Amino acid sequence: QVRLVESGGGSVQAGGSLKLSCAASGYIFSSCGMGWYRQAPGKERELVSSISTDGTTNYADSVKGRFTISQENAKNTLYLQMSTLKTEDTAVYYCATDLGCTYYRFGWEYKTTTQFWGQGTQVTVSS
Repeated sequence: QVRLVESGGGSVQAGGSLKLSCAASGYIFSSCGMGWYRQAPGKERELVSSISTDGTTNYADSVKGRFTISQENAKNTLYLQMSTLKTEDTAVYYCATDLGCTYYRFGWEYKTTTQFWGQGTQVTVSS
């Protein structure tokens, strides 16, 4: 069973930093890309950053130069280093897999056909 668990959220003053972690299990971590999303109150969920299987990273314009996505395959963990935080970064942050992640069940190889999401972690930035 694919499972994602975020941690590292909290409250911080503007200009501060936080590092989010997403511990993954139940599939081959390196077999698919992953992303960090966020949803602020009253707004739609948006993609903050993504990393592909070859390590290519992408960032929303609003976080470029301030956020860094990374992963540690040996620990099956995705990270989001957030620096120079702004009040508008306040949101619930979610990690999610891409489609097509490899997993094994009873000796058979499968590919996921849907995204999997963590439960989210709250980030609150105060002025």
